[in-house]
Amino acid sequence: MNLKARLEKHKDTIIDQWFDRVVKTYPADTAGFLKNKKDPFANPVRNNTLAGMNAVVTELLGNGDHDVIRKHLDPAIRIRAVQQFTPAEAVGIIFFLKPIIRNILKTKYPQLFTDPKFISALWALESEIDGIGLIAFDIYVGCREKIYDLKATVERNTIYKAFHRAGLVVEDPEDGPDIRPV
Repeated sequence: MNLKARLEKHKDTIIDQWFDRVVKTYPADTAGFLKNKKDPFANPVRNNTLAGMNAVVTELLGNGDHDVIRKHLDPAIRIRAVQQFTPAEAVGIIFFLKPIIRNILKTKYPQLFTDPKFISALWALESEIDGIGLIAFDIYVGCREKIYDLKATVERNTIYKAFHRAGLVVEDPEDGPDIRPV
C-alpha cells in the first residue's frame, strides 16, 4: 500500500487536527466561536475553512490538481488576508500539514520510517505541500493587492471630490477631468 493510500484512511483525522491547529491561530474568544458554532450561516469562516481544508487534503492525496486546490483554498486564504494576520501567519497554516501527517505516520506506521522508498514518497508529499503553500501565498498576495487598490481608489476619489468642490478641477469631455494649478 502506498503512502497516499495509507493517509487516505486517516483523512478525517488529518483535517480535524489541521482545523484545530488553525483555530489556535485566532484569539481565544474567536477560537471558541470557530470551534463550537457549527452552523454554516452563523459561522461562514468555519465553513469556508473546513471546505477548503477538505478539498486540499482530498487533492493532496488524490490527483493534486492545482486548479481545484486554488479554487477551494481561495475563500479560506481570502478570509485570512483581510484579517490581522501577517503573510506568514495567513499562509503558514498550509505547512501545519507536514507535522500532522508525520505524527500520524509515526503513530500508525512507525516501521515505514526505515524504508527508503517510503522516505522518498514522504519527501515528495511534503514538496506537494510546499507547492500548495505557494498557491496560498499567490492567493494572499492577490487579495492584499486588491485591498490596496481599493484603498488607493477611495483616496483618489476623496481627493478628486475635495478639489472639485474647491473649483480646482476642469473637466474636458475629451480627456476627462484634470486638476488645474491654483
